[in-house]
Amino acid sequence: MSNARANHLTRRGIIAAGGALGLGAVLAACGDDDSTSGGSKSTESAAAKSGPWTFKDDRGTTVKLDKIPANIVAFTGVAAALYDYGVQVKGVFGPTKTTDGKADVQAGDMDITKVEVIGNVWDEFNVEKYAALAPDVLISTTFDNAGTLWYVPEASKDKIAKLAPSVAVSVYDRQITAPLERMWELAESLGADMAAAADAKKRFETAATRLRAAAKAKPEIKVMAGSASDQLFYVSGTNLSIDLEYFKALGVNFVEPPENAKAEGGGWYESLSWENVDKYQADIIMMDDRSSTIQPADIAKPTWKQLPAVKAGQVIPRSPEPILSYDKCVPLLENLADALEKAKKVA
Repeated sequence: MSNARANHLTRRGIIAAGGALGLGAVLAACGDDDSTSGGSKSTESAAAKSGPWTFKDDRGTTVKLDKIPANIVAFTGVAAALYDYGVQVKGVFGPTKTTDGKADVQAGDMDITKVEVIGNVWDEFNVEKYAALAPDVLISTTFDNAGTLWYVPEASKDKIAKLAPSVAVSVYDRQITAPLERMWELAESLGADMAAAADAKKRFETAATRLRAAAKAKPEIKVMAGSASDQLFYVSGTNLSIDLEYFKALGVNFVEPPENAKAEGGGWYESLSWENVDKYQADIIMMDDRSSTIQPADIAKPTWKQLPAVKAGQVIPRSPEPILSYDKCVPLLENLADALEKAKKVA
């Protein structure tokens, strides 16, 4: 989302929006060479390397350091992706712990007890803790053309920027394959052993082939991407979201709110009252799995329970902020393919 668009959106609306993902801002970076993370020795090899480190990010910004960053601080989802490639960060910000102290879905397989959490919710970023980590680089995603760092507070972004250079991976208005490739390149530059991740990449390609075939076999099945809050239900269009754009390119038939209906959501989504949740006909509903949203099992609204897809049990999870490793993205494709293969026309 652009800053102009984000400014007029409500905090709850952006958090709940299936296509908008978290809430915009900047990131941090700090990591160590704990070779136990991610199950590989890649961080050991990274630490062993000498010489300068250079990486050009999706803002066109080139970060140059005397050596490969050892102290990395990153947005939680980015840290989770790097962990899958064997790169351990030192600090994280963004949804990391749930209210019961467990790992948030966006933390993936990371051991959250081994990272310093400097911010767990929107607009929370402890600059003092960040500085104490002596960060070499801060890494996050960006959801707009301006390169705004995700989950870095507007109020403190200038202070944060002075402490370490930043790297941004764009997840705005492109298919998921693009940021997956960029995260791969970033992990490789940080010393990850990419040969160990080659199998996951092949599984991703196989899953994409399966999803394409499933969509081709059942073009009549309509899929809706939704997200729930207490007062509103959000319907995401495929434009702008990296997962939905890719699924659509593979042939999945999505519900598409008109552009004027998505104006309130900055082009990402349409907001519906629960009384109007049946505005669109869908055979499968993909529901936002983030902890900031209400999960299907907890939705008590009568209008929700009467939706054909809900009554037919054709509701599956969706990860609007996917962890950008091939290993974590394979299930996104497989789950949708499985749902399409089994789906009945109910709308």
